[in-house]
Amino acid sequence: MHSSVPVTAKQPLLRRSLLNPFQLLSTLSEGRFWAYILVLPSLLLVMAVIIYPVLSGILISFQRYQLNRPDRTGFIGLQHYAELLQDPVFIQTLWNTLIWVTAGVLLQFALGLAMALCLNTRLRGMTIARVLILIPWILPTVVAGNIWALMLDSRLGVINDILVKMGLLTNYRAWFAEPSTAFPTVIMIGLWQGFPFFTLLLLAGLHGIADDLYEAAAVDGANRWERFWFITLPMLRPVIVAVTVLRTIGLVNSPDLIVILTSGGPGHGTEVLSSYGFLTAYAQFDFGYAGAISVVMLILLMIFTAVYVRVSGVAQD
Repeated sequence: MHSSVPVTAKQPLLRRSLLNPFQLLSTLSEGRFWAYILVLPSLLLVMAVIIYPVLSGILISFQRYQLNRPDRTGFIGLQHYAELLQDPVFIQTLWNTLIWVTAGVLLQFALGLAMALCLNTRLRGMTIARVLILIPWILPTVVAGNIWALMLDSRLGVINDILVKMGLLTNYRAWFAEPSTAFPTVIMIGLWQGFPFFTLLLLAGLHGIADDLYEAAAVDGANRWERFWFITLPMLRPVIVAVTVLRTIGLVNSPDLIVILTSGGPGHGTEVLSSYGFLTAYAQFDFGYAGAISVVMLILLMIFTAVYVRVSGVAQD
């Protein structure tokens, strides 16, 4: 059925709608492309803030880009990646990163879950305790790192003084200078700083579990361990997956604590991929090689996230 309005009569209406912004928006909102127009500003922001820097970093990894040698610039293809495979420091940092992330996530999750279970009570003073336990996480890493460096100082450190007076040490130790103690000490400091992150989010997850489930399980004869294993952990699984992925990304990408405490020493004993890339870029000014290290970190994190989320089964829920 054809419209009764002649084409010549429609043209002035169309012209008036183009001049009137409200009529133009009304006309566009009825089209199928309206949703794409609404998403366009957010898409442009994502491209400007995320996609462009990532693509720029990947492009730099294929170039020789040294600020202290401006004459040695240009496209070199996969040469940086070939050098990484033959770089003993890179291999060591790769292994150190695996230890740093695995130990950090497991220890921080265990302590964070234990603290969340303790704080998930209605005892008096729990609100203040929930705020105080966040102090290590809220404290800037620069401040926290320097505080621990002073407390563990081999000459003036209060921790050395306490351990000597208790008879646990015979003399003061340089915790960050000895290969046998440097990495474990940094991991313990990371545990102190990072476990409140797990505590906060796991505590929020615990608050979302209905008390009726525990009451029904108790009526059926389930003890505390069975209620924790068959109710608490399954209900917390989405939260556990999310915080594990976020904390893994944070540990892989954050070199600040290691740089402050040890600068990767002694002898690259505490060097991880993020600190190696950071020092390569801002100490050696080799941004091309640092870009290649960053791309390897990006690929490893993408593989880990995809595999972990799939294995955990959250994507199918």
